[in-house]
Amino acid sequence: MARPLFVRLPLPMSSLVQRLRPLALFGVSGCLALLVDMGVLYLCRPALGDYGGRAVSFWAAATFTWWFNRSLTFGADATSKDTTGHSPAPLAICAEYGAYLSSMLVGGVVNYGAYAASVHWVDAVRAQPAWGVAIGSLCGLTLNFLSARRILQRP
Repeated sequence: MARPLFVRLPLPMSSLVQRLRPLALFGVSGCLALLVDMGVLYLCRPALGDYGGRAVSFWAAATFTWWFNRSLTFGADATSKDTTGHSPAPLAICAEYGAYLSSMLVGGVVNYGAYAASVHWVDAVRAQPAWGVAIGSLCGLTLNFLSARRILQRP
């Protein structure tokens, strides 16, 4: 009897969904954070201007994604217990929040750098800068997802 050319290994759909769930929720978090970012920017612009308002709106959006990803994406809500059965100490939560904000800022720098580099070196992107935004967003999203998972995911 002839052996088949391709061996099909079954991958249960639930396993695939389980693997993609954090990435999908991270994307949802980012979309909702965009709304938070824009809303806070427009609220703050009259008093703080474009740049001061943007600093506050970035902080608000990053804080929102920290809460969302901590609670839903990686399942480490504020009531979760550590391995000893105790709730995390406020200082530990503050340290986690600081690490998360720092990593999101790094992702923002990568996002902007990829955007600027693609606009500078690629004629097609220079003609259609939306492509640069997409490139920067994908680079920043990848870095932010990996760092957020490392910071927020509980064993």
